[in-house]
Amino acid sequence: MEKKLILGCIADDFTGASDAASFLVKGGMQTILFNGVPQEQELAESCQAIVIALKTRTQETSSAVEDTLRAARWLKHQGARQIYIKYCSTFDSTPQGNIGPIMDAMLEEFQVPYTILCPALPVNGRIVRQGHLYVNGVPLHESPMKNHPLTPMWDSSIAGLMEPQSRYSCINITKDDYLRARISIEQQIQEYGQTHRHFYIVPDYTQNDDAATIVRLFGSLPVLSGGSGILTELARQYAQTDTERAFVSTSTEGSGILLAGSCSEMTRRQIAYAQSHDVISLQIQPLALLSGEQTPDELWAFLEANRGKQILLYSSDTPDNVRKIQESGREKIAELLEQTTAALARRAVETGYTRIIVAGGETSGAVTKALGFDSYIIGESVAPGVPVMIPRSSRQVRLVLKSGNFGQEDFFIRALHLTGK
Repeated sequence: MEKKLILGCIADDFTGASDAASFLVKGGMQTILFNGVPQEQELAESCQAIVIALKTRTQETSSAVEDTLRAARWLKHQGARQIYIKYCSTFDSTPQGNIGPIMDAMLEEFQVPYTILCPALPVNGRIVRQGHLYVNGVPLHESPMKNHPLTPMWDSSIAGLMEPQSRYSCINITKDDYLRARISIEQQIQEYGQTHRHFYIVPDYTQNDDAATIVRLFGSLPVLSGGSGILTELARQYAQTDTERAFVSTSTEGSGILLAGSCSEMTRRQIAYAQSHDVISLQIQPLALLSGEQTPDELWAFLEANRGKQILLYSSDTPDNVRKIQESGREKIAELLEQTTAALARRAVETGYTRIIVAGGETSGAVTKALGFDSYIIGESVAPGVPVMIPRSSRQVRLVLKSGNFGQEDFFIRALHLTGK
C-alpha cells in the first residue's frame, strides 16, 4: 500500500489527542487516533494524519521522554513527514514539567535546530501576547489555573515556564514582527542560531487569523509543538496538495446514552439543558453507592427500562455538595464514580448500545479504558475539540468524549443528533 501519511501528532493525554484530531479533520485531513503507541508495525489502512495519545503530562519524566521518542520513531517509520507534539493549551508550568525534556529530546533526536512553542487556542480563550499566555484575558498565573492540583500555573511567561525545564533558551516573535518582511524574520532567527545550537520560538497568537501567519513562517519545520490552535491551518496547507477528503459518517443505528462525571459549571449547564429538553436523567449518588442504597444493577435497570430513549446518568454536582461528599475520602469517591460509570459504558456496548457520550476528562479516561478500544477513525466534531470517534474494531459504535468546560449548553442534544439516525 502506498503510504499517504503526512503528519504525526503525539498528545500528552487522551482528551488532548481527540482535541487535536478534531482540528486536523476540520482542516481536511483523514485522521486516525491511537490510544498509546500502536502495536502494529505497518498501518493497514491509508490516512493523512495519525494522532497518538500518551500519558506524558504528569508521567515520570524519563518515561515520558522515552514514550514520546518511541511514538515519534513509529510515526517516522510509517512515513510521517512532520511530527507535532501537542500539549495542554495552559502549558505545564512546574519547573519539573515534562514539556522541556520532551522537546529537548525531539530536537536532538531529529537534529532540528529550533521549533515553536505555540500553546494558544483563541477559540477557547487561550492567547499568547508578547510571549505571555492569557486565559480569557487574564494572565495565566492570575487565572483559576494557578491553583491546578497537578500543574499549578506560577508564571504567564512561556520562556519563564520553559527555561527551568529545558536546556535551551526561548525567543519571542511578536505581532509587530509579523509586519516585517519574512526574510527579515528569518534573518533574525538565523543570527540567533549562530550562537545557539537548539532554541525555541514563541510566536504571538492573539486571534484566529494569526494561525495562517504562524503556519506560513514555521509550518514547514520537521518538528512543531503547541496546543491544537494551528492544527486546522496546518492541515489545510496539506489538504491543498491532496484533494481526497473521504470522511466517515458520524451517524449510526442504535441506542445512545449520556454519561457525565464532570462537575464544571458548563457541564452542569449542559445537564440542565438536556433535562429541560426531554432527556430522561438519573443522578449517580456516591454516598448512596458507598452505603449500598444505590447499586450499579439499579443504575443498569434504569437504562434498560428506558432503552431507545434519550438517557442521561450523571454524578455531576455543585462545588459545595462535592466538597461535602469528598469528606468521605476524595480518592475513594473519585475511583468509585469512575469505575461505576465505566462499567455501565462497557455493559451498554456489550448489549448493543452504539452511541456513548461522556463528559469529564477522568470519566472519559475510565470509559475508554473499560471499552478497550485502542484506535479510532475521527469524524465530524460536536464542538471545537470534541470529535465523534469510530473504533476501528467496532465500526458501528460512536464515542464522544469531552473535557468538562468544552461545548455549548446544548452539547448533549447536539451529540445525540449528530451520532443518531
